[in-house]
Amino acid sequence: MANPEQTGSVTPAAGASAHAGAGHASDPRAAAPLDAGTISARLDRLPATRSIWKLVVLLSLGFFFELYDLLYTGYVAPGLVKSGLLTATTHGLFGSTGVASFIAALFSGLFIGTIACGFLADRFGRRAVFTYSLLWYTAANVIMAFQETATGLNFWRFLAGVGIGVELVTIGTYISELVPKQIRGRAFACEQAVGFAAVPVVAFLSYLLVPHAPFGLDGWRWVVLIGAHGALFVWWIRRALPESPRWLAQQGRLEEADRVMTDLEAKVRSEYGRELPPPAPPMPVAPRGSFRDMWVPPYRSRTLMMTIFNVFQTVGFYGFANWVPTLLIKQGITVTTSLAYSSIIALAAPIGPIIGLFIADKFERKSVIVAMAGLIIACGLWFSQTTAAILLVCLGVGLTLGSNIMSYSFHAYQAELFPTSIRARAVGFVYSWSRFSAIFTAFLIAATLKEFGTTGVFVFIAGAMLIVMLVIGVMGPRTKGIELEKISH
Repeated sequence: MANPEQTGSVTPAAGASAHAGAGHASDPRAAAPLDAGTISARLDRLPATRSIWKLVVLLSLGFFFELYDLLYTGYVAPGLVKSGLLTATTHGLFGSTGVASFIAALFSGLFIGTIACGFLADRFGRRAVFTYSLLWYTAANVIMAFQETATGLNFWRFLAGVGIGVELVTIGTYISELVPKQIRGRAFACEQAVGFAAVPVVAFLSYLLVPHAPFGLDGWRWVVLIGAHGALFVWWIRRALPESPRWLAQQGRLEEADRVMTDLEAKVRSEYGRELPPPAPPMPVAPRGSFRDMWVPPYRSRTLMMTIFNVFQTVGFYGFANWVPTLLIKQGITVTTSLAYSSIIALAAPIGPIIGLFIADKFERKSVIVAMAGLIIACGLWFSQTTAAILLVCLGVGLTLGSNIMSYSFHAYQAELFPTSIRARAVGFVYSWSRFSAIFTAFLIAATLKEFGTTGVFVFIAGAMLIVMLVIGVMGPRTKGIELEKISH
């Protein structure tokens, strides 16, 4: 148990402004000391009104632009090959002029951004890092759009990846701390539904632009530049977002945390139409954490579990998402037609998270992850054995739904497993291994595609998904509807 100095407790007088948010003036809890546990308890008892969902949607808009930049890779790849900047396969396993090198450059940046920079949100706050990492990767993408060599293309894609990696960690951490416990699953489903709406957008734009060169500029460059317009929305989004009250309280900035909570409670109370339910007894909150805190029970087993999971889940998710047009071409489909089919498959991207809006908090996160990994295995192996257009599209939709339902589930899951003091750092560490894995997965899939065709690619993916099912099914704790602080203890 942390002492009052560690948890930042103050006297009732110093936290008097909290009284209005903690319940009626006669509520005995109103006289309780203000500390990080009290702030979390006040947040978790809030009903999910319009103001709560507005915060989720605003963060989800940031995720939309992030996924646009992250997932356009597969859709612009045929254009990069057509322009002569890259080749479809590589002359050596780690050749630097193939599509695989472009994918690897992105994931190298993502690895650095998540493993080396994940601590930034724990140090400087969720709100500031959310803003500046988005501006970082937007600027890098604009410069990348005007590169004329494979080296320049890969370098600026690497730098964009660093910013995207930081943003990925920050948004997940931010959402988990801003919403009450009863809607955490649906909040992540909303984030992913809005975010994955970027997939059909980028697929359709690629279908329209990549085969052509409007105004003399290669179509793939237009796709990249259109995504960069996300920076225009950054300042608008950030003005309406408060800092995480959980983070503020954990940092000892209790008066600021109290102001954020009092304002949010007033809005929710007005929309709720009656007095808010009283907070539950507060759970103790750990003081500021460090890297070594991830390696003590119970976090050590969770860190190992999510590291193994992230190494292998990437094979299934990006092994298909980044190679859809190329895999279709290998199945005998033309470049233009493959982009059309890819656009149809991409329409399913936000449907998985939309389904999650209805089911995310009804099932254990770990059970959903295991089930979706099984669906990816089944659809992938069948996809590799057919050339029928309608069946290819249907199986592609099945793969996309399985991947995206698994995605919102594990993003919520890994953010729940660690305490506020190390949440961004720990999520960044375990998630970074999916980025590290993807660096080599790109080259391995390119080599497998060259030697064994589409069947070989999906056998490789199936093996990875089997490991995902085993590690989460055996090692994963339950988290549905449980307070973050209770999961931590």
